[in-house]
Amino acid sequence: MPKPPSGGTYLVDPRDAYPHEPEPVSNYNESMYFSLFDVPKTCGLWFRLGNRPNEGYAERTVCIYQPDGSVAFQAGRPSINHNREMAAGGLRFEIIEPFEHKRATFDGDVVLLRDPTAMANPSRAFKDNPHVHARFELDFTAASPVIGGRPLNPDGTEHVPAEASFGRAHFDQFMHGSGWIEIDGVRTDLEGYGDRDHTWGPRYWQSIDAYRWVHVQFGPDLAFLFTINWRRLPDREVTGVVLRDGVFYDVVDATIDSDWDADDHHRSLRSTVATEDELFELTGDVRSLIPLRNRREFDGGVKVTRITEAMTEYRCGDRIALGMSEYLDQIVDGRPIGPDLRARQ
Repeated sequence: MPKPPSGGTYLVDPRDAYPHEPEPVSNYNESMYFSLFDVPKTCGLWFRLGNRPNEGYAERTVCIYQPDGSVAFQAGRPSINHNREMAAGGLRFEIIEPFEHKRATFDGDVVLLRDPTAMANPSRAFKDNPHVHARFELDFTAASPVIGGRPLNPDGTEHVPAEASFGRAHFDQFMHGSGWIEIDGVRTDLEGYGDRDHTWGPRYWQSIDAYRWVHVQFGPDLAFLFTINWRRLPDREVTGVVLRDGVFYDVVDATIDSDWDADDHHRSLRSTVATEDELFELTGDVRSLIPLRNRREFDGGVKVTRITEAMTEYRCGDRIALGMSEYLDQIVDGRPIGPDLRARQ
């Protein structure tokens, strides 16, 4: 999340709930992300649209975690020629009331992955696994105020980060969600908690060396959202909040110690999260993980970014919840470069 300078703050403007006028840069991106997890049903999903109107396409991803560990998945780059709405490739976001109520719908093809790690080879995964029709309609209502917004300088002018290549402005919000999903004609009602994320501005996935992003909501009284970010190794930055009985507390430091499999995918984690007044301990067991990648040409070469997306069962004391652990790494010499991974190689 872009941070304001010392003495600055964030502007939260209801107009920022909607798509923005694209900046005149080739990599302008308007991204909206939602997640929802139903603990009793042991399932969840996340989905994202990233409009790139100046490049003529949207990044559209739908990922549905099923109780047996399999994943119904779709990703693509449907064509767009404007940024007036968030709707592409069968996925649509509707703003009912800014910062209070959103609706998301999807109608399209998905691939059923009994082994979600097969997506490490996308062309083979899409070819070798069955495709079925899927739909959903989900309503999201605010479970907290907005976190972040437009960063402002102390004088009230908008702060433009020196390196704004992962978004100029950004906010998150804990959400309550409900509705239904239908996969191959089988409908399931869902209700639970999740997160929404909205970023806009110039964006390359290759502009950050590595990060570890955790978000989980145990209920209206306790939720965590934090990132350990290595924009340029070895520099490390921690940002985030703990929601405690309706009040946000800034995360001043956090650690994540992960257990890895032979493919460098995290399978469990132990985390400490510190605010000024409290220290929390979280543990997480990955219930289902899918590895995704983004490829982009730079100066005649190709850079590859890997993003592993894991529905994770978290524990904090005697509380249990489902949430996300998202790990991003650039791939160098065929291996992810996160310092926690390199330390074990």
